[in-house]
This record gives sequence, structure tokens and C-alpha cells, in this order.
Amino acid sequence: MSDARLAEPQVDVLQPVDGESTVTSVALVLHGGRERSHAGVKPGNLAVRRMRPFARELSRTGSGAGLAVWSLRHRVRGWNGDEQSPVADATWALNEIARRHGDVPVALVGHSMGGRTAVHVGGAPNVIALCLLAPWLPRGEPYEQVAGRSVLVVHGRLDTTTSPKASLAWAKEASTVSDRVWRVDVRRERHAMLWRPGLWHRLATDYTVAALGLAPMPPLLSAAAPEDRLEIVV
Repeated sequence: MSDARLAEPQVDVLQPVDGESTVTSVALVLHGGRERSHAGVKPGNLAVRRMRPFARELSRTGSGAGLAVWSLRHRVRGWNGDEQSPVADATWALNEIARRHGDVPVALVGHSMGGRTAVHVGGAPNVIALCLLAPWLPRGEPYEQVAGRSVLVVHGRLDTTTSPKASLAWAKEASTVSDRVWRVDVRRERHAMLWRPGLWHRLATDYTVAALGLAPMPPLLSAAAPEDRLEIVV
């Protein structure tokens, strides 16, 4: 077994401006990866760096209201079939959040493989919301565990790395167990979220802080009628 498999996952934590004692909620940021790889995840990996602006924006917006932002760095880069390698790491992080902060609500913010990871741990008792960015959601991914939770799925229309159609299909399934599921179709955008980054950062941040009860839900989502929540286009 390689050293990468033996290593513990790592977290970077951005605390509220007044210190750890003021934490009232947590956003757990989950990066992407590969279908199969046991290579270790380094801080400079592109998938890790891609999520840092999301973490910073979440902290900037929510720290004054007690939001702590945890950015998880997985032990290995791949999902790895039945191993579901990042799921164990995210479960560890959720347990650490509960140990350190107690019974505070948690929102998961995941890109690509991180979105798939969020789905698999979305039924944890302290999770109340999921923000899935260009998620990798093959057919047959579970959805019952997000019952009663708030879920936002955002996908670039031009994404050829993960499937917009698959994420829409999953969102439709999730909407049968929760009445707070939205799906946003982003025009002129691909998987890396580089063409319209400000939109991705703002939407993910505004939704997440709202789902945690720290702000009103952004108008793009709150104004959508129930029958239109899976057909929002920006």
C-alpha cells in the first residue's frame, strides 16, 4: 500500500473573524479528482486550487455571522470504483467538524468528483444543504439520503467532462424527496468554471450562506416557481 493511501486527509480551515468559539455553521468544500488514481493529492493540484476562490468567498461573506469554512484535501486523487476513496475522507471531516464545533449545521460545496462525494455523505446528521458544481453523477447514484435537505445543482451547458443531462436526471430524482432542490443551467460555460467564474463563486456563496440560515435565498432561486426550479438558465 502506498504512502498516499496511509496518509490522513487534510483540511484548511478559515475561521470566523472573532475566533473558533463563535462558529455557528460550517461549509465543507470538496475538490474534484479522477475516476481512478491512488496518487496523493498535493496542495498545488489544480483540483484543489480551483476551489480556493470558493472557500475565500464563503469566508468573506459568512465569517461575520459565524461561518467556518473547511477545505478538505483528499488522501488520493481518484474515486476508485467500489473503494469510493473520497467518501471516507469526507466522512472523517464531518466527524471532525462535529467533534470540534458540536451540533452545528453543515453545507457541502463540491465540484465534479467533490459533488459526487457530497451526494454520498449528504445524509450525515449534521448536513443540511448541498451545493453541487458540475457534479459527476453517473446513472444510479443515490438520492434518498438528501430527503428534507436543500440542494443546488449547477452545471455548464458546454461541459463535456461531466454530464449536464445526468446531473439534471439526478436533480429530478432528488426533488421527489425534497421540495428544496434547484438546478441551474449555465450558458457558455464548461467544466472548469473559468469562463464565468464570478457567476459560479457568487451563486455558490449566496446559496450556501442562505441554506445555512445566514442570509435570504438569492432571488434567482427564491423567485423560481416550484415547477420551474429545475429549469433555471443563466
